[in-house]
Amino acid sequence: MSAPLLTLYHRLQRWPAGNWLFSRAVCFKAPYFASIAPRITLLENGRCEGTLADRRKVRNHIGTVHAIAMCNLAELTAGLMVDASLPKGMRWIPKGMQVQYLAKARGTLHAVALPAQPIVVAAEGYALPVTVSVRDRAGTEVFSAVIDMWVSPAK
Repeated sequence: MSAPLLTLYHRLQRWPAGNWLFSRAVCFKAPYFASIAPRITLLENGRCEGTLADRRKVRNHIGTVHAIAMCNLAELTAGLMVDASLPKGMRWIPKGMQVQYLAKARGTLHAVALPAQPIVVAAEGYALPVTVSVRDRAGTEVFSAVIDMWVSPAK
């Protein structure tokens, strides 16, 4: 398990703005994700949740949340979940992503990332599919993704 990431998350939960502070720290470390201003709302072993507010900078020409903004949210939540769940001595990297745009995305969106199988220590690298579901405030699934991670022993 990635002790530093989970330790930071849990430490910041003591503060009223803990999720905001953690999200800012993540975006400082991986600046590209700051373009969507995500908010990580839950991080634990085997699960990460985050939100994306519907604001002008993430909209497309028809006034809905842009597909790539949802891809960014999916990749961020999946990556954080894997990093927080990874056994000691293992590392990961994303290898691919398959997405489905299921409905027009409007309003604040909520993503949940879950591993499709247990994340384990292994002598050889292995594929780890991570499923991400993005829903609107009404609970309608507007986007889904399967992000293929490659998990392998650290060198």
